[in-house]
Amino acid sequence: MRWTLSPQPDAVLVEQLSKELNVDTILASLLVGRGIDAFAKAKSFFRPSLEELHDPFLMKGMNEAVHRIQKAVGNNETIMVYGDYDVDGTTAVALMSSFLSSFYDKVTTYIPDRYKEGYGISYAGIDYAHDNDISLIIALDCGIKAIDKVKYAKEKGIDFIICDHHRPGKFVPDAVAVLDPKQHDCSYPYDELCGCGVGFKLCQALVQHNDWEFEILIPYLDLVATAIAADIVPITGENRILCYHGLNVINTSPRAGFKSIIEQVKKNILDITDVVFIIAPRINAAGRMKHGLYAVDLLVEQDLDQARLKAKEIDRYNQDRRELDQLITEEALQQIHDNKEEKLFTSVVFKEDWHKGVIGIVASRLTETHYRPTLVFTKNGDKLAASARSVSGYDVYNALEQCSEFIEQFGGHKYAAGLTMQPEQFLNFKKRFEEVVCATIDKKLLTKELKIDALLPLERITGKLYRILKQMAPFGPRNMRPVFLSRAVYDSGYAKRIGENGKHLKLAIKPHVNSSLQIPAIGFNLGDCISIIQNNKPFDVVYVLEENSWQGVTSLQLRIKDLKPH
Repeated sequence: MRWTLSPQPDAVLVEQLSKELNVDTILASLLVGRGIDAFAKAKSFFRPSLEELHDPFLMKGMNEAVHRIQKAVGNNETIMVYGDYDVDGTTAVALMSSFLSSFYDKVTTYIPDRYKEGYGISYAGIDYAHDNDISLIIALDCGIKAIDKVKYAKEKGIDFIICDHHRPGKFVPDAVAVLDPKQHDCSYPYDELCGCGVGFKLCQALVQHNDWEFEILIPYLDLVATAIAADIVPITGENRILCYHGLNVINTSPRAGFKSIIEQVKKNILDITDVVFIIAPRINAAGRMKHGLYAVDLLVEQDLDQARLKAKEIDRYNQDRRELDQLITEEALQQIHDNKEEKLFTSVVFKEDWHKGVIGIVASRLTETHYRPTLVFTKNGDKLAASARSVSGYDVYNALEQCSEFIEQFGGHKYAAGLTMQPEQFLNFKKRFEEVVCATIDKKLLTKELKIDALLPLERITGKLYRILKQMAPFGPRNMRPVFLSRAVYDSGYAKRIGENGKHLKLAIKPHVNSSLQIPAIGFNLGDCISIIQNNKPFDVVYVLEENSWQGVTSLQLRIKDLKPH
């Protein structure tokens, strides 16, 4: 890996903040590096307050959206809450439908079938609304590019409110209201909300409009936190506030659906990593393996016994998903190897019978392994569908825009996107995508970067330091768990390889050869590095600090990310 030590912030600011907060300069340096350079900002950061959420009416289209919903309620119209089949979409549908249903009884939900309808708003969904006399659709986590479909709905007398967070195209749909803080003419102060977050702002606007107590929204924050964690949006600003309080709801009074998942894994306190790796995959598995409505049903279920049955079923989908994604990843890696494509700037693989529900996960795994902008294609009906993933620092969405002549439809973010195309365009696209990436990517981005926050002598690792580091959570993009570098350290002499085929490394690290200070450490998948640290050889080590609990005893340990000879 390519080690990059972050530029160290202004020493005067660091010293000043260290005194104001009465913390180690290492901590003050981490905070200043994240833009927290004054006492008031630190207070906001460490104690995220719901009172600091922005006024939802600052978002373009919010007035129109609220008035249209109020009109629907007044006219006794049926409202359809429509969302995508991923975690952001299903949590958003659960949030909006259950909130509206708390004061209005003509609310229905719709999730498109991943295989028959594909991503986003579908004609089939609009036809369903028309056939059932539905005159208002609230679309969540999708719709910003659905110009033709919104027009089609309008011709059938159906209005749309769009709550999206994806990048708009040159034009936006002619809906009653388009809520998307990424619109260039939207002056909302924070544009990194996820789809469920935009839906939450609409609920907040309805609460304000009706002079209801904000507290009625707090039970829905577990859904928002889950969407934020799963959609990998920055954990800054409003996302940090919503995620912080949402995690608190998950850990103190989770909804029946979450409670039944937590019971399965027998974990007491969940952090954001647990949400990403325990809750999110199960919710996603419903849409990947069966249908997204199974996830919505679980998330809105209020009876715990029923929720347990639904969670058990979804857990089976998740197990099936894991087996499939492992199999397809192996086949895709073999394809890259057989075609001798390891030296290309991209990884583009295709097999027509790969399961469409897991190609996004497979693309992520290939990106981790080969560290190239990656697309995984499969056959979907008479078209090809693909999931794209990128490496840190490279905008795959922009690259796809430059290949748009071969693509039928695409959408997404800087690091993840989805697309469809006609089969005959595959080879043309593959060639063009390689050319675009080759011409536009900084070649150093093809080596995985290990970003290091600060140098940390082992002697300065204390319980107090770790307790304050923990309070910097929830961690995620733009507020990652701090990564430290210690130079010229030594193994205690008892390092050993552990795990299957000795693939992991267990050791204790000391700052000097003769030091009595020893800190336990674990290096996953670093078993082969044992020769670097043996025989009293000094080495440099990059790690995060964490707690390890074993047989009722909790102690600090270093989780090693990489090491090399000093």
